[in-house]
Amino acid sequence: MDQYTSVLEEWVSDPTVNKIFVLLLLFIVVGFANRLIKKAINRQISDTNSRYRAKKFFGFFNFLVCLLLAGIVFSDKLGNVSIAFGVAGAGVAFALQEVIASFAGWFAITFGRVFHVGDRVLLGGIRGDVIDVGMLRTTLMEIGDWVNGDLYNGRIVRIPNSSVFKQAVYNYSADFPFVWDEIVIPIKYGSDLAMARSLIKKSADELLDDYEAKSLAQWKSMVKKYAIEDARVDSTVSLVADENWASFTLRYVTDFKMRRGTKDKLFTLILEKIDSSQGNVHIAGTSIEVTYPQQN
Repeated sequence: MDQYTSVLEEWVSDPTVNKIFVLLLLFIVVGFANRLIKKAINRQISDTNSRYRAKKFFGFFNFLVCLLLAGIVFSDKLGNVSIAFGVAGAGVAFALQEVIASFAGWFAITFGRVFHVGDRVLLGGIRGDVIDVGMLRTTLMEIGDWVNGDLYNGRIVRIPNSSVFKQAVYNYSADFPFVWDEIVIPIKYGSDLAMARSLIKKSADELLDDYEAKSLAQWKSMVKKYAIEDARVDSTVSLVADENWASFTLRYVTDFKMRRGTKDKLFTLILEKIDSSQGNVHIAGTSIEVTYPQQN
């Protein structure tokens, strides 16, 4: 019994053990304060994006505070372990090179404004909306794949941040949160092509005036920021004719998250106007005539 008592007294009187105990208490206090701050954020901030950014900021701040406390508590020990850290550093860097690259990718994403939470990106071959940017991985809500159009398919994908150094990053919503899209309307020969063009253009003007006004302001900012041409953002209609029919292509700009919905509204309105054209415009389609040989 005396032996165990002496070992316990020696262990309690060890300065290193005392420092570890103090550091654990400080970590508990910091963690408790961080939980209180996050609860206050949930109560006070209603906007989802602002609440997310505030939580991420205080989480990172909490990490820095813990590192600072550890450095202060063990300040007298740092000189003794610096050589050991230097020898082990090379081996750790080699073993954790992917982790280090992912952390560097997080730094580039955060401070290089590669993308933000809420952006729609194509990253590492996966297309989706960014729902979280961690220190090692970026989390996407995937769109497409077996689902047609820009719709969620339900899969959450986590991609290493190091991907930003290895592959191109496609951002659909960074400085210009609009995309250009096209629809093709085949018109039968013999129709009034001038009327068909007018009906298509009027349909686009009715539905897309709001998008065009907002996108024009955004595009002006793009022209000032980048070496890029002052492209048209208003809808345009072009004609291509072949041996089957005349095809009108409507090119227009829409919100990056409303591409499929806008296309649906445009097709619906265009078909309604063609149906009310009193037979002057007809939609073209492929017809197949099947002939059976006569039997004697």
